[in-house]
Amino acid sequence: MYSTCLFCHRSLGANEAIEQFPVGRRLAFDPAKGRLWVVCRRCERWNLSPLETRWEAIEECERRFTDTHLRASSDNIGLARLREGLELVRIGEPLRPEFAAWRWGDQFGRRRRRAAAYTVAGVTAGGLIVVGGAAAGISIGGSWWWFGHLFRRWRDERVVARLHDLEDRPIRVQFKHLSTSRLITSPGEGWSLKLHHADGWASGRSRDTRVLHLEGEEGLPVLGKLMARVNRTGGRRETIRAAVDRIDEAGHPTEYMRLAAREADRLCRDELKTGRRRKRARNAGALRLLPPDARLALEMAAQEEVERDAMAGELAMLEAAWRDAEEVAEIADNLLIPQAVEEFIRGERRRLRSRED
Repeated sequence: MYSTCLFCHRSLGANEAIEQFPVGRRLAFDPAKGRLWVVCRRCERWNLSPLETRWEAIEECERRFTDTHLRASSDNIGLARLREGLELVRIGEPLRPEFAAWRWGDQFGRRRRRAAAYTVAGVTAGGLIVVGGAAAGISIGGSWWWFGHLFRRWRDERVVARLHDLEDRPIRVQFKHLSTSRLITSPGEGWSLKLHHADGWASGRSRDTRVLHLEGEEGLPVLGKLMARVNRTGGRRETIRAAVDRIDEAGHPTEYMRLAAREADRLCRDELKTGRRRKRARNAGALRLLPPDARLALEMAAQEEVERDAMAGELAMLEAAWRDAEEVAEIADNLLIPQAVEEFIRGERRRLRSRED
């Protein structure tokens, strides 16, 4: 088994994900035709693997590709990234896109542990302030009140995102705006982000000079950043599971965005029916005030769509490279192949197709 590129002679690297074929950081495979390439990350050329090393490796690549939920596909090419860092390029009819759940559990768990450590540090600092206030003659209750007031003031004025409006002018989003910004339904994309901010100009739809409307796709990167701030404390395992279930029930992250916008509108209507203050009712569906599982689901869906879009941009280039490599592979595989080997190849292809079915 070769370990250097046949074209630029650089190292192809190694992977620990495919035990039967530990060469390369990007593998391309065609389960229908039984072909396996190592894509050089230096020159992007496709190196066809020898016949005798392919079959078990292709079968393992197909299994790992199917089990990996973060993937993007065109009509002929699919791209998936494994958690070990290996990239798999699948040639053939695309599989149904699925939603990733495993990586969010790790990410939100790390945030939760980090938030717990910050909470302990904050309580310790607050205790020191209270002790200092008591020494200065201020009551313990008064010291705690001032500490809480100063902390909330600092938190609300803190800038959580620096963005640009539709005219490319800089705007600042503060933490307090997460309690007023929300998703709303729209006739075009089905949803849009109504973003409150500290600076800026009218968006053309609103007389409020500090409101920006971002329609559908253009709001995805911003929504992902904001929800990461909203969900800065992570979530419990059962909350993460409930968030994943929300997206699974919707069928697709984009569809969940539409459902989330409708849910935010419903929360506002319900608050208005209770006769409570109009300002409180308007903000009932705000990003920070949604149920915990809905907040996690929004971040998951937004980040998934952004990552899928980034992966989809590579598919066109991969498809062009595959067509060139396929011509060479067809000639190489059919060159002086004995009849017995051809029958073996056909049998292996039938076996792989039967396993897929």
